[in-house]
Amino acid sequence: MQTGKKWFLISIALAVVLVGYISAGFTMRNTDIPEFCGNCHVMHEAVRTHQQSMHAKLTCNECHAPTDSFISKMIFKTRSGMRDIYVNTLGNIPDVVEAETATKKVINDNCIDCHYMTTINLDRKAKDHCVECHRHVPHSDKSPIALRKVTNE
Repeated sequence: MQTGKKWFLISIALAVVLVGYISAGFTMRNTDIPEFCGNCHVMHEAVRTHQQSMHAKLTCNECHAPTDSFISKMIFKTRSGMRDIYVNTLGNIPDVVEAETATKKVINDNCIDCHYMTTINLDRKAKDHCVECHRHVPHSDKSPIALRKVTNE
């Protein structure tokens, strides 16, 4: 291969990677905000109660997506987003939105990461997930969704 053609192809590849990286960063930043999550009508109440909580300064995905790396967050958000699009477009939307097992683990890991010093003396084996006791953090226990969940148990 000619040297000029080789450098041209390398330049094109680098440009594609750079544009992809910038686009991914823009997309990740803009899909992390509560206003994005609240666009879906089933999430309106969760966003409203989050904005009234002590965790209001956090983005939705600081709790609901992996925080260990950009790649794992991107894969997780893509998978979750595709599932959410499918359910909201073609599936039956549940009255109460329940986190999947993988999401519960991510949320739990993020709770522990932020509140590690608080959890040092706790027996974390007592329950599988923090939200089993702290169900309404950061979403109010007075929201219709939370009340419906409590009465359905």
